[in-house]
Amino acid sequence: MAEGPALCGKELAMHIQRICAAYFSATGTTRRAALALAGELARLSGVPCRTADFTLPAAREQPLTFMQEELVVFAVPVYAGRVPNVLLPYLARTEGGGARAVCLTVYGNRAFDDALIELRDILTQAGLVPVAAAALVGEHAFSDTLARGRPDADDLAALGAFAREAARLCGALRPGERPALTLPGTPRPYRGYYMPRDRAGTPVDIRRVKPRVSPACTGCGLCAAVCPMGSIAAHDIHTYTGICIKCGACVKKCPHRARYYDDAGYLYHKQELEEGFGRRAEPVFFLAD
Repeated sequence: MAEGPALCGKELAMHIQRICAAYFSATGTTRRAALALAGELARLSGVPCRTADFTLPAAREQPLTFMQEELVVFAVPVYAGRVPNVLLPYLARTEGGGARAVCLTVYGNRAFDDALIELRDILTQAGLVPVAAAALVGEHAFSDTLARGRPDADDLAALGAFAREAARLCGALRPGERPALTLPGTPRPYRGYYMPRDRAGTPVDIRRVKPRVSPACTGCGLCAAVCPMGSIAAHDIHTYTGICIKCGACVKKCPHRARYYDDAGYLYHKQELEEGFGRRAEPVFFLAD
């Protein structure tokens, strides 16, 4: 049994010269999952690992570029059951180069809906070859309690086992082979973005809601630095210069917890999520046929 991981890693290294962890991760949760998976693939194969972090606006000025000899762990969070729509124009510019890819989505314990199948299609259109996929659970961007601390040790152990299976599959593929990766979800056109509803069934629209700033703020400017949309003015952190995608970066990363939401619709939705989806959802994994 001990020879299994070493053997699959050796076979992977015959075809792959480098692992890449490519990710968008406002709060760091998706980043942790992507690096764990990519790091294990690199360890198994003995090839180097690079990162392509496209979270901040400056990192999205140039398109992502990959080469055929790479295996890319491509990770995004799930927003309203889909790939974040603000990323779609940028991802469409990706130059896949025939690189093999593992699709990774991280969702906040509700559901990943069509995000995984959408990510697979985006990467295929960009010239990558998706060979495996995973939907992991991570702490919800809206909450400190929903899926708190996840991905946890059990999630990462399962991710490690998946890495060995993905390495074995990639090592067995012939150069240029494009296997079929079948995933759950609605083929294009995908389902609409998840819209919360109140108890009367009326949609709760929080798209224009933005965090407020409490007197605890010291004006350090960290919130402006971590905003993935560049929407908080660096010279005046009370001012928004663009959209808020409710990613949670400015709220969760503030050392004084000085940013907060007080919108009734947002707070209702947050409570609804915490009360309705408190069960432990488990990660799911898929390999190409």
